[in-house]
Amino acid sequence: MFRLKRFINNNSSSLNLFNNSIQHVKYSTSSSSFNNLLLNDDGNEIKSNSSYSSLFLTNKGKNTDFKLNDQFIEEYRKKKAKFGFGILGEIVYRRTYSRVKPDTNTNEKWYETVERVVNGTYNMQKRWIESHGLSWNDTKAQSSAQEMYRKIFEMKFLPPGRGLWAMGSPITEKKGLYAALNNCAFVSTMDMKDNPTKPFIFLMDASMLGVGVGFDCRGANSFIIKGQSKRNCGDEMFIIPDSREGWVQSVQILLDSYFLNKPKPQFDYSKIRKKGEPIKGFGGVCSGYQPLQELHYDISNILDESTGKPISITNIVDLMNLIGKCVVSGSVRQSAEIAFGDPNSTEYINLKNYKANPHRQAFGWTSNNSVFAEIGMEYDKICERIIENGEPGFAFLENMKSYSRMIPSEKDFKDSKALGGNPCLEQTLESYELCCLVETFPNNHDSLEEYLSTLKYAFLYSKTVTLGATQWPDTNRVLLRNRRIGCSMSGIAQFIQEKGLNELREWCLKGYDYVTELDNIYSDWLAIPKSIKKTSIKPSGTVSLLAGATPGMHYPISEYYIRRIRIHKGSDLLPELKHAGYHIEEALDNVNNMVVEIPIHSGKNIRSANSISIWEQLSLAAFLQKHWADNQVSSTVSFNPATEGPQLKHALNYFQYQLKGVSFLPNTDLNSKTIYTQMPYEPIDEEKYKELTKNLKPVSFENSRPTEPEPDKYCDSNNCTVLSQPNNLNNLE
Repeated sequence: MFRLKRFINNNSSSLNLFNNSIQHVKYSTSSSSFNNLLLNDDGNEIKSNSSYSSLFLTNKGKNTDFKLNDQFIEEYRKKKAKFGFGILGEIVYRRTYSRVKPDTNTNEKWYETVERVVNGTYNMQKRWIESHGLSWNDTKAQSSAQEMYRKIFEMKFLPPGRGLWAMGSPITEKKGLYAALNNCAFVSTMDMKDNPTKPFIFLMDASMLGVGVGFDCRGANSFIIKGQSKRNCGDEMFIIPDSREGWVQSVQILLDSYFLNKPKPQFDYSKIRKKGEPIKGFGGVCSGYQPLQELHYDISNILDESTGKPISITNIVDLMNLIGKCVVSGSVRQSAEIAFGDPNSTEYINLKNYKANPHRQAFGWTSNNSVFAEIGMEYDKICERIIENGEPGFAFLENMKSYSRMIPSEKDFKDSKALGGNPCLEQTLESYELCCLVETFPNNHDSLEEYLSTLKYAFLYSKTVTLGATQWPDTNRVLLRNRRIGCSMSGIAQFIQEKGLNELREWCLKGYDYVTELDNIYSDWLAIPKSIKKTSIKPSGTVSLLAGATPGMHYPISEYYIRRIRIHKGSDLLPELKHAGYHIEEALDNVNNMVVEIPIHSGKNIRSANSISIWEQLSLAAFLQKHWADNQVSSTVSFNPATEGPQLKHALNYFQYQLKGVSFLPNTDLNSKTIYTQMPYEPIDEEKYKELTKNLKPVSFENSRPTEPEPDKYCDSNNCTVLSQPNNLNNLE
C-alpha cells in the first residue's frame, strides 16, 4: 500500500479522500507537478510521479518504548495454549493469526502473538496520553498489560480476528492503518448527490482492509448519471499503482467520468504485480490485475446503459456488489456487505430474484440484503420471500435509534443520528462510522467476580482501538464523537446448559453495570467522550473456535459433529495432521485444497440448533437485547420452512417491539438424513465420535515452514462474510 510522504504548506488545501477538486486532473505520467514518495505493501519505498492527487491522509504511527517485561514473557514461553475443540482451534490460529517474525523468519507461537497484541494496545494508549500532554505511569501500565496478557493467553477474552492479526504489527506500528483493527462500518448514500462517488470508494477502501461494510439505497433518484464526456482525452493515461489505494483511485476516476461528465479514462495495469506473488504486509497472494480490469469493464457496462437516467436502487446495489466481488476475487481478501432498502420497494425486494434480474446472479451473492422494517408493517409478502431463500433480513431502525438496551428506562435516543448497521447487524452505526468488537467467554470463567475482572481488560482493549485515527476524515469525525465499541459474549449456549438462564441474566446485568462504570473511568483517564454504546452480541466464528466456545448466541449443529476445513495443498499443516491420524482427502470443489475432518464435542448434553424452535431463538435474542446489548444482538434464526415458515409473520409481529434486527435461515435439511459430500458440518453421535478419536495422536507444528497468515474476515463469522464463491460460505477458506 502506498502512503504519501509529502509536506503541505499552510496555504495548501488538506488532502481529502472524498475531495471533488480532482475534476480537471490529467492522468498523464509524462510530466508531473510533484513527486510523491510511496511505500508499497512490503514496506519498501517506491517512486510515483503521477499528478493525480492522493486520496488518502498520512497516519504513520510513532515509535514508543512500551514493552512487556521479558521475565514475565519468559514464564509463558513453555506454557501450552489451551486451544478449543481439539486441534481445530490451533489450526485456525496458525492459519489465520500467527505472523512471520522478521528477525527469525519463523511463525509466532501463541505467547508471542499475545505479546504483540498487548504491546500494540498499550503503545496506542501511551502515544495518546503523551501526545495530549497527559500523565503516563509505566509501572501501572506494566501491571495492567500483564493482566491483559493473562486474560488473552488463557482465552478468557479475545480481541477480534482483525486485532489478533493486525494489532502491534507493521500494519499499525509502521503504516498507521488503525482502520484495519475495526470489524465493520456503514455508509449511507443519502447525500451522494453532492459527491456521487464518495460512498463507493469508501466501501472499496474499507473492504480491502478487511472491514465489512453496510450501505443503504437512500440516494436513489437523487441525481442524473451524466455519462462520459465526448471530449478527446488524448494520450492521458493513469498508471495504476500496485497498492490498495491505487485500485481505489482507479475506480474513483472511472466513476467520476460517468457521474461528473469527464473524459473516458485510460488505464495502464502494468505496475500491478502478477497473480500468485506474495503480499507480505497484508498476507495472502496477489490476484493479478484481472479482477480490477473486470470491475472497470462491469462498471462501464452498467453506467453506459444508465446514462441519462436517475441513479437507481439497482445501480447502487450493483456497483457495491461488483466492488465486493472484485475485493474477494481469488480468495486473496475477504469482506462482507449488507444492503438496506425500503420494504415497500418492489425493485429492492426483487434484487435477488434472479428470474427478474438474471444479470445479478453473477454478483448478487456478495451482500446480504435487509429491509428497514417499520414497526407495525405487514410481514406477509416478505415472509414468503424469506421462506424461499432466507432474505431479506430486518433492521428495526426506529428501535436502533431510540433505545440502548430494549427497556423503557433506556429509551434515550442516543443514536438519533444512526442510519444503519454493519453486515451482521450487531452494531447500530452512523454513516462512515467504524466499530471494534471484542469477545468474552463467560463459560470459561468459574465465577462472576472472575468474569467482571475479564470485562475490565476486554473493555480497555476495545476502548483503546477508538484512539486510532483512520485515513477517512468523515470517519474520524464520528469516531471522535461516539467512541462506539461492542463488548460481546460467546459460548452462551454452553453457559445456559451448565449454569442456567437465570445466572446468565445476573452476569449480563452486573456485567453491563460494570462496563458502564469502566467507561466512566477510562474515558476520564484518556480525556475522551464516553462511548455512545458499549455492548453487543456478535455472531463470531473463527475467534470463538480458538476458545472452544459456541458462536455468539447460537447453538451448535449437534453435541457431536465432524467439522471439515479446507487447507491449501502446499500447507505444512497437512503432513503433521496426517501423521496424527486425521482423515484428509482432496477437495472436490477446488483441486488446490485438501479437506481435513476434525471430530468435535461441543459440550456435555448441549442442545442442538435443530431442536430449538424459532420462538425460543427469538426469545433468547430478546433476552440478550434487554439485559446485555445496548447496541444489538446478531441473530440468525433457523427455521423449518414447512412447519415454522407460516409462523414467521406472527413471530415478527410480537418481536418487532423487542429486537433491533433479525435474519432468518430456512433449514431444508431438518427432517432429512441426506449427507452431502464434504459438507462443512456433519452431525454424528457419541459412539461415532469415540471411534474417530480413539486413535488420534497429539499434533506438533513446531517444524513447519514460515507461512504468512491469511487475513481474517472482518467479523470472523461464517454468517455474513463474502468469500470468492457463494458455495463456500460455510468454509474457513
